[in-house]
Amino acid sequence: MALNLRQRQTECIARMLNLNQPVNATGMANEEVYKMLIYDKYCQSILSPLIHVKDLRKHGVTLYYLIDKERNPVPDVPAVYFVQPTHANIQRIIADTSNLLYDSFHLNFSSVIPRPLLEELASGAVNSDSIHRISKVHDQYLEFVTLEDNMFSLAQKSSYVQLNDPSAGDREIEEIIEKIVSGLFCVLATLAVVPIIRCPRGGPAEMVASALDQRLRDHLLSKNNLFTEGGNFVSSFQRPIFCLFDRNFELAVGIQHDFRYQPLVHDVLGLRLNRLDIQGEKGGMKSYELDSSDPFWAANWSLAFPEVAGEIESQLAKYKKDVDEVNRRTGGTDGTEFDGTDVIGNTKHLMSAVNSLPELTARKQVIDKHTNIATVLLGEIKERSLDAFANKEYDMMARGGIDQKELLAALKGKGTKMDKLRFAIMYLISSETINQAEVELVEAALRECEVDTRAFQYVKKIKSLNVSLASANSASRSNIVDWAEKLYGQSISAVTAGVKNLLSSDRQLALTRTVEALMEGKPNPEVDSYLMFDPRAPKPSSGSNHLKGPFKEAIVFMVGGGNYVEYGSLQELVQRQQPVRHVIYGTTEILTGGEFVEQLALLGQKMGLGGAPVAAATQ
Repeated sequence: MALNLRQRQTECIARMLNLNQPVNATGMANEEVYKMLIYDKYCQSILSPLIHVKDLRKHGVTLYYLIDKERNPVPDVPAVYFVQPTHANIQRIIADTSNLLYDSFHLNFSSVIPRPLLEELASGAVNSDSIHRISKVHDQYLEFVTLEDNMFSLAQKSSYVQLNDPSAGDREIEEIIEKIVSGLFCVLATLAVVPIIRCPRGGPAEMVASALDQRLRDHLLSKNNLFTEGGNFVSSFQRPIFCLFDRNFELAVGIQHDFRYQPLVHDVLGLRLNRLDIQGEKGGMKSYELDSSDPFWAANWSLAFPEVAGEIESQLAKYKKDVDEVNRRTGGTDGTEFDGTDVIGNTKHLMSAVNSLPELTARKQVIDKHTNIATVLLGEIKERSLDAFANKEYDMMARGGIDQKELLAALKGKGTKMDKLRFAIMYLISSETINQAEVELVEAALRECEVDTRAFQYVKKIKSLNVSLASANSASRSNIVDWAEKLYGQSISAVTAGVKNLLSSDRQLALTRTVEALMEGKPNPEVDSYLMFDPRAPKPSSGSNHLKGPFKEAIVFMVGGGNYVEYGSLQELVQRQQPVRHVIYGTTEILTGGEFVEQLALLGQKMGLGGAPVAAATQ
């Protein structure tokens, strides 16, 4: 059975909402209990893409509040708390129990509650003589946000900056790695699988892989084992492969413009937790949900924007044809919208028309929604020449450069400051060698447009270090690496590793090609040097790379921020493979190109590189 993360997490939440009682086949508890739901901001983001208000009602939740809001007592009603295990949340729970806000308290923490916090909770409840009101305390292992069946985010902000900050000490880096590992452990516990872990050598990916391997090993030795496989022998090809990468593995994908529907909607219109707010046709803001419950989105999210526009027209024409057919059968007027008022004729046709009305209405709502989204997108595309940026960036990556006149014309043409900055950084990454005079012209063009150049300076610095590294002899090479890693943290490891062969002839991303090779499990020079960790194997075998494939299922995780471009590329890989395989994509946080460039700018600022204030880039 294919791993379906969305389904598994939704099932866990349904059980939690039903006071952690077993639920039946319909996802409901056998005995309905009315209750309150209290959550914090992070857990709200976990619930938002999975559970709607009608679902809460179905599970007996009558009222729901953020934990930090003032609330009135509701006696004789149990309260389900779903929060992160933090000191502030524990203090608020103690206050709520001592104030007798609810009849009983069912406490659910998104990840393992540390012992000191558990003791603080117990002590506070005892001191206020309210411990009898706490019914249960559960570690739910749900500290991740599932956006699609096969996509999740740990929602850990600015992890790229934190991991690459030149001033970050070992302790700070270890804390960030531990936080990432804790989130990934929650994902694996929810899926109930112990994977085989693969990653490139060096950098944050290896640090996370090694720590996750140790965390799984320690847990498998404990009595309360969360993994249903237990101690039974499971051959390697039946277990998933967990492929870990660092954002520097393929920096360009985090920056580039893309012309496919889902990446465009995210990058240009700000898709957040599968929700979108845009200007309506008649003024005012319209809020839309874009997920698998929307049939048009489910069928077309991966298409290029012109194809989506064509599909909207096609669906509209089909809708009008079906309305005309209903009107013709019932004696209505051709071409008029079917509203149920112009229905005459025999009873059979009348019943057929009435039955088709809800389906036609729902179809029209979906068409109107995507027409509105496409109209707003088209306006942005024309105003900012987003299609030109996307095409030129692709050509740069494929050819390894761009004509100087074309480059400067794009920087002086249409587009926001951030569009031009992203384009300039893509030029830097795609160029195999740095032409100093040309780079100066680019910088001058950016300054002319009043663009903050710190992100550009940062990538230029890293790029020049890689060039120095490539040309140095072995003795001075190690000195450069030592100096660079002290100055730039992990950044030196692979900023331009993906520049060569970044895009193969079929426009495959380096990430997708590497994942395909790792899933094959055969000798391959691209991945032979990758480390392997098997938490179920004796310790000495970890770090070796001898592995038999192929793997049917993979979990791919990008440390330092991911995007819908990579998710789409991996799903395309799955669709064209035979036999059918399954890939889940996850990342520390989902970032638009602009948001990622802002993190690069912050690193440039921390390193004292020139440019305008960081805020200027976002204007």
